[in-house]
Amino acid sequence: MQSFGDTLGQVFRAIAANKLRSFLTMFGIAWGVGSLLVLVGLGEGFRSGQHRQLATFGNDMIAMWDATIPALPNQHTGMRPYQFTPGDEAAIRALPEVRAVTGTLQRSDLYQVSAWGNTSGQVWGVEPNFPQVRFMDMAEGRFVDANDLSQRRRVAVLGSKSATLLFPGRPMLGETITINDTSFLVVGRAASISRGNNDGDNQKVYIPLTTMQELFAMKGDNVARDALSSIQYQPATHGDTSAAVPAVHRVIAQRHGFDPSLKDAFDEWDTIQEEHMIGAIFNAMDVFLGGVGIVTLALGAVGIINIMLVSVTERTREIGLLKALGATKRSILAQFFWEGLLLTAVSGIIGIVVSAGGMWALQQLLTGKVPGFDPPRLVPWSAALALVSLVLCGVVAGLYPASKAAALDPIEALRRE
Repeated sequence: MQSFGDTLGQVFRAIAANKLRSFLTMFGIAWGVGSLLVLVGLGEGFRSGQHRQLATFGNDMIAMWDATIPALPNQHTGMRPYQFTPGDEAAIRALPEVRAVTGTLQRSDLYQVSAWGNTSGQVWGVEPNFPQVRFMDMAEGRFVDANDLSQRRRVAVLGSKSATLLFPGRPMLGETITINDTSFLVVGRAASISRGNNDGDNQKVYIPLTTMQELFAMKGDNVARDALSSIQYQPATHGDTSAAVPAVHRVIAQRHGFDPSLKDAFDEWDTIQEEHMIGAIFNAMDVFLGGVGIVTLALGAVGIINIMLVSVTERTREIGLLKALGATKRSILAQFFWEGLLLTAVSGIIGIVVSAGGMWALQQLLTGKVPGFDPPRLVPWSAALALVSLVLCGVVAGLYPASKAAALDPIEALRRE
């Protein structure tokens, strides 16, 4: 009875006898596996890049801005404006559907000057919990705290670019800047919030909300002295706005005298829903790209089956001679089966290793350099799918031609030229 080692020896000799054909066959499978992994990796790179980009806007939050109330649904004439107030913020904070809320007041017409430079970035009046709701890190110093708010202190936190413009290459903590000729003590610098060429967030200057309301209140007729530009909040259930948004709409509508069903009366941005939508888009992209990769892999498997069938035809006399010398159907079946499986397995492993190496190299070269995009990375489920597909392809590519070879009649096989 032929040993497994003898069978593998015959397999390797058969592969070595047709080097070019074996190489091209293995290249087809390796290309299919690599295509599957790279395509899915590209989709996941886009997904993670967009997720990271979205996270710079806020951490699981909904932002609302001052808006206008239409006289009738879908009618954009005769609209009545309204502004948020600290009372609105307090009413939202009291809702059980909301876990955190912060109010802001922004102005873009204020001028900032230091002893070494000047700029005119947006000035934001903020509360101490702003970095938690808006997902902002500190590079040095501290952020606005509760004492700054209650005592209306004149302290400022600089965005990363504002810090560079106002204090080029110089220490800033403890230094003084003026905002429209009013002195402020610099107590901190925010970390960079990168979104490609849009560096507006990095040019912001943050001061206590109460100080902002006192010194730089919102302008306009019939505008309250303590009016806010926006209110931003987080739902009580992480990643679920189904209860929080209707509850907030009811409160705002009640306080400003309109029907909460008037959707045009709300100017808001739901980062949670946007993230869900982006996730759905990239799920569909993963399915599409994975499908393209599977089709490419299947074409490689068809190529192996075809090559193995050609091999059976070419080696008909050899098979007949082996059977005449006593080789069993099982040994013939094993030889061709292991030949197909070996070709598939080796080429698949090569495809996985090469594609993983290529994606690793791209990560080293491109990470953080393309806004909204992360380099492709090896996704575990796609590697598992490739391995399962390889096993199936290998079994089919080996078993079907092997069964054809084992079924040959030795006398008929020896008659063939």
